Amino acid sequence: MPSAVLTPEELDALRQLDTPTVCNALEITSPERRGTYFTVSPLLCAFPDMPPMVGYARTGTLRARMPHGDNAAEAHAKRTAYYDYVDSGDVPKIAIIQDLDPVPGFGALWGEVNTAIHKGLACLGLVTNGSVRDLDDIAPDFQLLAGMYGPSHAWVAVTGFGEPVNVAGMAVASGDLVHADRHGAVVIPHDVARDIPAAAALVARRETVILEAARKPGFNAQRLAAAMDESGEIH
Repeated sequence: MPSAVLTPEELDALRQLDTPTVCNALEITSPERRGTYFTVSPLLCAFPDMPPMVGYARTGTLRARMPHGDNAAEAHAKRTAYYDYVDSGDVPKIAIIQDLDPVPGFGALWGEVNTAIHKGLACLGLVTNGSVRDLDDIAPDFQLLAGMYGPSHAWVAVTGFGEPVNVAGMAVASGDLVHADRHGAVVIPHDVARDIPAAAALVARRETVILEAARKPGFNAQRLAAAMDESGEIH
């Protein structure tokens, strides 16, 4: 049975695709997932010109609205355990963090320090419904998709890690393969990950027939129907 861990070349092939194209490909490889496992709430993309990121999920939860109640030793132990978890697992990684506060984003875990730490632990970036800050000092080439920008830590603390989370409507388990860019994020099932580039190419061939027809002089509904029939015959 093939390994679920992709080679650098296979990961690079996925990075050549934007996230909507990956979702299109998944409609072919995994039609039963057409309405699930992608973000459905708006996220801010801090660096929209960066290429897509593809990596294995390191999941976590946090709260910031109220003091967490831990003493210094307990807080240190929890932070250390979380970073040990992030340091484990397949590479590259993406931090997928769910803010559990009633109004997410009250306090930001993510800024200059934590992006540097997570990049050092082989994370490519972050997807969160919470907030981020320090935008001028983010670790180089570290992408941020977040629910909002904010100025303060407040009482932010990691409350759990390694468990399933739901960020902006996307359900993610630890170790899931995630593709993300300025459009949002989607989970790619391990068993079809290697099929995505070929499926995306098939979608592109089908769309090309319709696009070429639509851009020619004299285009009308009749020519559209003919192009759609031709497109549907491409396999």
